[in-house]
Amino acid sequence: MLNKVIIPVAGLGTRVLPASKAIPKEMLSVVDKPVIQHVVEEAAAAGFTQIILVTRSGKSALEDHFDRNAELEHVLESKGKSALLAAVRNTLPAGVQLISVRQDEAKGLGHAVLCAAQLIGDEDFAVMLPDMLIDGTSEACDLQNMVAAYHRNRTGQIMVEAVPEDQVERYGIVDCGSECPASGQSAAMTAVVEKPALADAPSNLAIVGRYILPARIMELLKNTPPGAGNEIQLTDAIEALLNEGGKLEAFTMAGDLYDCGNKAGLLQANIAFGLKHPETAAELQAFLARR
Repeated sequence: MLNKVIIPVAGLGTRVLPASKAIPKEMLSVVDKPVIQHVVEEAAAAGFTQIILVTRSGKSALEDHFDRNAELEHVLESKGKSALLAAVRNTLPAGVQLISVRQDEAKGLGHAVLCAAQLIGDEDFAVMLPDMLIDGTSEACDLQNMVAAYHRNRTGQIMVEAVPEDQVERYGIVDCGSECPASGQSAAMTAVVEKPALADAPSNLAIVGRYILPARIMELLKNTPPGAGNEIQLTDAIEALLNEGGKLEAFTMAGDLYDCGNKAGLLQANIAFGLKHPETAAELQAFLARR
């Protein structure tokens, strides 16, 4: 069974300051929903029913957003605003459970994932980074397709995207040997390197914030020493899994990726999603045409 996804939300959001000074960066809006809601809806659409937020103090707005607000609902109901009432009542998709655990110190993505170990137990699980927002079509729902590849191949999956060579040092980079999977396809991984120099990069296939991992990763994380940035890196545990003979596949995404953890990416996501939203598309298109 694959039904649990870990979403680390304990970061400070320094790349979008001052907007994230008092508001969690995951609560910044893309059109009419915070980024975190888009990500949770993506997880639910792919069949995940348990969302585990790895959080910290000062981020209660995330949990509040997915909770009921009886006062607001009463006001909307009394005014006959049924569409808005449905929107605020359904921030958490039906059938989905939200659980929070605390990360007491920022020690890297690997440490954040490890904070949820007791909730994962011996089950395979997914990890989704809330900064990364994927805009796909009905034919290209990448996380759903990656889950299907996991079930079909009985192998963990790591979503990747080809990036320009001058950007490889920003990402975890995977090695698939001579094979480069086409969009929507998977290929066996042989190695992964965290933020390599271009000369040391095995490819230009960058990890883009979606993982389906075997339970064994949690055991490896317990013994993973600090790596790049003096943090416990998830990629180091993945490399250890491959070194001991474990199997993983790189899944090449087909949709469009927006890094909402920086200002340019957040603006781009608002434009892309705004051009699809029925309440904003026409006015936004007209505005852009005048620029």
